[in-house]
Amino acid sequence: MSQPIINHYVGGAEFVGESDRLADVFDPALGVATKSVRLATTGDLVAAVAVAKTAFETWSTMSLTKRVAIVFKFRELLEAKKGELAAIITEEHGKVLSDALGEITRGQEVVEFACGLPHLLKGEFSLNASTDVDVYSLKQALGVVGIISPFNFPAMVPMWFFPVAIAAGNTVILKPSEKDPSAAIWMAHLWKEAGLPDGVFNVVHGDKVSVDALLEHPDVESISFVGSTPIAQYVYETGAKHGKRVQALGGAKNHMLVLPDADLDLVADSAVNAGFGSAGERCMAISVVVAVDPIGDDLVAAVKDKMSAIKVGDGRRSCDMGPLVTEVHRDKVASYIDIAEKDGATIVTDGRDVKADGEAAGFWLGPTLIDHVPTSSKVYQEEIFGPVLSVVRVKSYEEGVALINSGAFGNGTAIFTNDGGAARKFVTDIQVGMVGVNVPIPVPMAYFSFGGWKHSLFGDSRAHGEEGFRFFTRQKVVTSRWLDPSHGGLNLGFPQN
Repeated sequence: MSQPIINHYVGGAEFVGESDRLADVFDPALGVATKSVRLATTGDLVAAVAVAKTAFETWSTMSLTKRVAIVFKFRELLEAKKGELAAIITEEHGKVLSDALGEITRGQEVVEFACGLPHLLKGEFSLNASTDVDVYSLKQALGVVGIISPFNFPAMVPMWFFPVAIAAGNTVILKPSEKDPSAAIWMAHLWKEAGLPDGVFNVVHGDKVSVDALLEHPDVESISFVGSTPIAQYVYETGAKHGKRVQALGGAKNHMLVLPDADLDLVADSAVNAGFGSAGERCMAISVVVAVDPIGDDLVAAVKDKMSAIKVGDGRRSCDMGPLVTEVHRDKVASYIDIAEKDGATIVTDGRDVKADGEAAGFWLGPTLIDHVPTSSKVYQEEIFGPVLSVVRVKSYEEGVALINSGAFGNGTAIFTNDGGAARKFVTDIQVGMVGVNVPIPVPMAYFSFGGWKHSLFGDSRAHGEEGFRFFTRQKVVTSRWLDPSHGGLNLGFPQN
């Protein structure tokens, strides 16, 4: 019996297109392919853009009152039905149901923020800027915008972008990860139920073919991307070369600096939660704990003890951590444990020995703790994107800050301390875009903006918040004078008042 095929969604309906290329979609906890997803051709993408471009003509001119009602309706439907979406995420990604629900809630915050679109789209006005001359600004939609989202947050990351883009009057082509594509289709149907006109929100599945087609299509005005740094840089450079606005969020290597006065019980809980939630497949996961002497041994012992309580298994059961998304990814993450051993690090807890509550064929790798990781090791330098937590020892606060600042990434970081002065100094000294003080995963609320520094962000614009509305609109400035009956005479001189 053939597997169900996940097709594209264009113009308010399922769209098959011309492609016969398919990719397997796995249930990671079972270790078997349960569906196939259709991979688009360039022609399929071109057809979707044409539909979105036509829909833009009507959607961009719809009143703000009508637009906000549709966005708010989507929010209400999402709240009522998010259990359905969570089950889809768990089935295709593998994260436990509670984590999937948390992902949806954080995405929903952006939908709620976008409901403030009448205020967020207001321009500015200066009366009598010059004699009898008024100057005002407008924010107008771009047109068709592209979103390329990763596998690790199949609902939340698209919701960082499309609620704002749609609220601002744009039409959307979403290219979700081919590893877990069903969440995007589910959200497309929810938009239709909310009353969104056909063609405003479209989903085109695929691989590099569809990505390149989005980056190069002349009618796609902007690209929003989240993924690994090499691909983010490629997306940024290719999109910019083709005249597009691009916000490309890349990889991370997030550090947690622990000072000697910190509450080690709180630190251990935070390190475990931030390091192993969603099997470490988070760009905001803590992957390196930087322990300032003399607390290293005590901290490692505390983290190891907390890790012993983690139950790994099928996310639909009573478990704390699920599988990794694919067998290939699981094997790649596990290979870093081999590298750590060769580089002289100490494997405190080895996730390769995990006994999971699930099918033997599942893509299992348990929480792994590695101490005394050399900073010259790939285990320290590269983004692992899995449940591997490294510990590095330093002698002082200054050495810890210098270590973090010397890295190629600047996505997120945290400091744990009871010293307010040290925390305040850290916030100023650290060269990272998102900082937590006794908070291990400092993901901003929707009304702030998400994005890192250095090789964690390409482009000038961050996700959601007011920056999101600026990214998805063009500003137009109008200088206006309405002459009264008393005007008269010629004056060829340059206006001076």
